[in-house]
Amino acid sequence: EAGEGAEKWSFGADINQLLSLIINTVYSNKEVFLRELISNASDALDKIRYQAIKDSKVLESAPDLKIELIPNKEDGTLTIRDTGIGMIKADLKKRLGTIANSGTKAFMEAIKAGADISMIGQFGVGFYSAFLVADEVVVHSKNNDDDQWCWRSSGGGSFTIEPSDYPDLGRGSAIILKLKKGQTEYLEERRLRDLVKKHSEFIQFPINLQVTKEEEKEIEDDDDEEEEDDEGDDKPKVEDGEDKKEKKTKKVKEVTKEWDQVNKTKPLWTRAPEEVTTDEYAAFYKSMANDYSDHLAVKHFKLEGQLDFTALLFVPRQAPFDMFEGGKKKRNNLKLYVRRVFIMDDCEELMPEYLSFVRGIVDSEDLPLNLSRESLQQTKVLSVMKKQIVKNCIALFRELAEDEDKYKTFYEQFAKNLKLGIHEDAANRSKLADLLRYKSTKSGGEYTSLSDYVDRMKEGQPGIYYISGESE
Repeated sequence: EAGEGAEKWSFGADINQLLSLIINTVYSNKEVFLRELISNASDALDKIRYQAIKDSKVLESAPDLKIELIPNKEDGTLTIRDTGIGMIKADLKKRLGTIANSGTKAFMEAIKAGADISMIGQFGVGFYSAFLVADEVVVHSKNNDDDQWCWRSSGGGSFTIEPSDYPDLGRGSAIILKLKKGQTEYLEERRLRDLVKKHSEFIQFPINLQVTKEEEKEIEDDDDEEEEDDEGDDKPKVEDGEDKKEKKTKKVKEVTKEWDQVNKTKPLWTRAPEEVTTDEYAAFYKSMANDYSDHLAVKHFKLEGQLDFTALLFVPRQAPFDMFEGGKKKRNNLKLYVRRVFIMDDCEELMPEYLSFVRGIVDSEDLPLNLSRESLQQTKVLSVMKKQIVKNCIALFRELAEDEDKYKTFYEQFAKNLKLGIHEDAANRSKLADLLRYKSTKSGGEYTSLSDYVDRMKEGQPGIYYISGESE
């Protein structure tokens, strides 16, 4: 429980509503909480690793970058611990309680409209999924620039913050979930292994599970010696040279705790495309994108020669909830790595805004590790990479167009992006225009391409008449 000197704060109104929705849900697939908390831990590790590129001393407080899962059946708790960047006191207050981001309200609206609760990570509020399985959530966190703090809440409209006494944290965060009755399956070793394999196998940091092992050992039976002593002087003495009675032994169980790394798969994009299965791409996409549904299409390629980089690009099945909201420039969804080291997400120089919905990873062999956003703007390497990425995206869309059903799904979600590209990307305008589809008086309500329409034109038809509208 919170100490006497703990500061008490109220959740923001939107967050309070979100928590009420999560705590009272009858949703059965509650396992998504582990995926969300591991994903957040991975992001925190990415941030401290990036800081360490410029200043290696930031890692001295906890040199090994890792995620740990600690089930405790006696206490009924599951701890998710990382050695990431950690949070200062102000972060705990703002990020975990008082300031709602734009995704909070959007997620609740999506749920009311029938969306699946497992989409929570896409709206940036994945942390709160902890309350699907926990009566109380406690977060101990240590950032290099602050003391160690403890955030605590049972989700009842408020949370507390106080100094933390969690031992040996060093740096990072430890999230302790006091599990609800009926949720103790998440303390079972096999269940945790299966969930990591299902949702988080491709996380780039080791995920270590604390396992309990029992070993049977043979030890001397002290009780036997006590019985002998009790017999006293009445027992005849054994003369030298006579065989001494062998000491009795007994078997006891010795319990030890060990760490076992659960995710041992190397980065998917470093493997040859022909070696990767459809299921592996699907699992990687879901883990990377926090998406509950499969991707619609994937493009995995490696460019060698003048430039050396690998890209793994995914087209989602559904458009992001805020893709054309608010008039602000949209973040893209490409993560930039340099020689397997994460550098940043939302690298504007790698992808034009109209392709911001494409998710994926780009791993360069040529860029320096100590990149900053300012130096990115100066390097010509990125402009060449961008040209190749856009080229492959358009090729991927053309491949999609060969399957009518898949392309219909794609077009209904991303037609506005293609039209924006025609306005913004002069170099690829004609290729993008070929991807546009229209409904005609002869298409029976289905989409048709301009080239197919021209092929069906009657001889001598003087022109093409069209009406434009907001929805078509």
